[in-house]
Amino acid sequence: MERESFRSRLGFILVSAGCAIGIGNVWKFPYVAGQNGGGLFVLIYLLFLAIMGIPILTMELAIGRGSGQSIVQAYKKLEPKGSKWHLHGWVCLGGCYLLMMYYTTVSGWMLDYAWKFASGAFDGAAPAQADAVFDNMLANPWEMLLFMGATVLIGFLVCFGGVKNGLERVTKWMMLALLALIIVLAVNSVFLDGAAEGLRFYLLPDFESVKEVGLLSIVSAAMSQAFFTLSLGVGSMEIFGSYMSRDNTLTGEAVRITVLDTFVAVMSGLIIFPACFSFGVAPAEGPSLIFVALPKIFIHMPLGRLWGSLFFVFMSFASLSTVTAVFEHPISACIDNFGWSRKKSTVLNCAFIFVMSLPCLLGFNVLSGVQLFGYNILDMEDFVVSKLLLPVGALVFLFFCSYKFGWGFNSYRREVNTGKGVKIGKGLAVYFKYLLPVLILFILISGLVPKG
Repeated sequence: MERESFRSRLGFILVSAGCAIGIGNVWKFPYVAGQNGGGLFVLIYLLFLAIMGIPILTMELAIGRGSGQSIVQAYKKLEPKGSKWHLHGWVCLGGCYLLMMYYTTVSGWMLDYAWKFASGAFDGAAPAQADAVFDNMLANPWEMLLFMGATVLIGFLVCFGGVKNGLERVTKWMMLALLALIIVLAVNSVFLDGAAEGLRFYLLPDFESVKEVGLLSIVSAAMSQAFFTLSLGVGSMEIFGSYMSRDNTLTGEAVRITVLDTFVAVMSGLIIFPACFSFGVAPAEGPSLIFVALPKIFIHMPLGRLWGSLFFVFMSFASLSTVTAVFEHPISACIDNFGWSRKKSTVLNCAFIFVMSLPCLLGFNVLSGVQLFGYNILDMEDFVVSKLLLPVGALVFLFFCSYKFGWGFNSYRREVNTGKGVKIGKGLAVYFKYLLPVLILFILISGLVPKG
């Protein structure tokens, strides 16, 4: 059976960017920037995206396009005879399942808050009541089940239509709507009274803050954010390489995906920081910034119901674009490895991920007493994916594409440079083999060292 492909180059870029653009951009990036001094963090983040994120992204795309298969079969096709690189493919598949076991719950929170603002649940609420909304949601398993279930169902319904008629068609419009929303929200924020102070904090390096936080801590945080923002290491981007044409070089396409991903991350800060300073909310609020601090801002903002609704619709699009794109990985893997039809693979994966998402959801209420090494269920699942599977997986991809005992740098470079556009030179082999692994090892080790 002939493999599906994207209808257009724009479709490929928007779907791939949709996979990368998620909660890490619009939730984590602003609060990590806030905790690490704003402007200088952003500059270092952009540097590491260029020297670390883009190279690894080209590797995932090259493995996909060079094989025309999902990750397990891709390794089998490209690996030297008798080697076992394909075993990592199964780890990647497990990583995508594990990621979706908690990501669907958080995506459900976004949908829930979009509904709450649109339906007027926050109208006239006092700050203490706004705080209670989030706690009450976590305590109610049925409410979370409804919105988590909606997230899973929407994602798999999109994938059910296939690459062209489902994933590309729907995600393309979702991403265009996301980009339009983020511009509207950012323009509204920067014209708020007192927004200039937030813009200064966000865009200008604050060397007093650097002294307080520590330059090494800022560099480490920026490196980690630059690496994790593209969702590299579990093959979630590799699958889209397997559907793409050979008309354009992979470096150029990786740059375009990264620019779009970065645009959303940076624009998210333009929404959040001016609003924080305008309404006296600490920019280093932490993970609660989105669900606790921002609703208080919208409550007091003129037309707050409208802006709150639009913000959480934007957040929902960002998270759903990732959910839908990552769902395609296990669907395609089951088609390639087990010979299932798309219909069978979609239905069975939908049921499986729904059931496997329940422990995370229940970890905030029914199973709230369950602790794994001091973590609740969501945090434990996130730790395994973010701190272990992603950096270790990126190292495996790097070694596979750089050394002769894998696919090899020459084969990788030949695939990356096929088509029109920016090409990778032979001289980068030294950087890929000896310097880039050190950067990723630093991220892996720093992620495992307890903070504080």
